[in-house]
Amino acid sequence: MARIGVEESLTDVQQQLQEQGHEVITLRQESDADGCDCCVITGQDQNMMNMQNTTLEGAVINAHGFNSNEICEQVEQKLHQ
Repeated sequence: MARIGVEESLTDVQQQLQEQGHEVITLRQESDADGCDCCVITGQDQNMMNMQNTTLEGAVINAHGFNSNEICEQVEQKLHQ
């Protein structure tokens, strides 16, 4: 399965993605995103992790305004593009 970085405060998303079989990495600093297929951020402060300057191989999903089910659906869609 995929390696997905998730911001620390999104524990419900982390748990749901792990249940789906994904490897979940807690994003605490910019370097934690290295090697992730996809990252999920809270969107409360889009520049919190300075990800605008980071080149990621995968997508960055803004979780603001979405529940954990919707976020996980977005992750699956991004992984299968």
